Amino acid sequence: MSDGAIDRLRACTGFQWDAGNREKNWIKHRVAAGECEQVFFNQPLVAATDEKHSKSEERFFALGQTNQGRLLFVVYAIRGKLIRVISARGMNEAEREVYELS
Repeated sequence: MSDGAIDRLRACTGFQWDAGNREKNWIKHRVAAGECEQVFFNQPLVAATDEKHSKSEERFFALGQTNQGRLLFVVYAIRGKLIRVISARGMNEAEREVYELS
């Protein structure tokens, strides 16, 4: 499912957080910023361009897991060499199926 998104991630050196997004992810989905970051360091990691939501900037999504095995769907942008998490939530059933096949 990767369309170059994994290669783009390899060039990243860290994370950039917007306070509003960090708070929104916790309030709406009980996903902590640290959990979002863990997804990018654990395998398997599925990532692809989110063309449907890439109007004002190129966006991507990732399917991955936290250190505790929580399966997350993360939407993010890459700004310079930083990953900027936009939203994160638990995977739905269809996303889990895709992830489990990777």
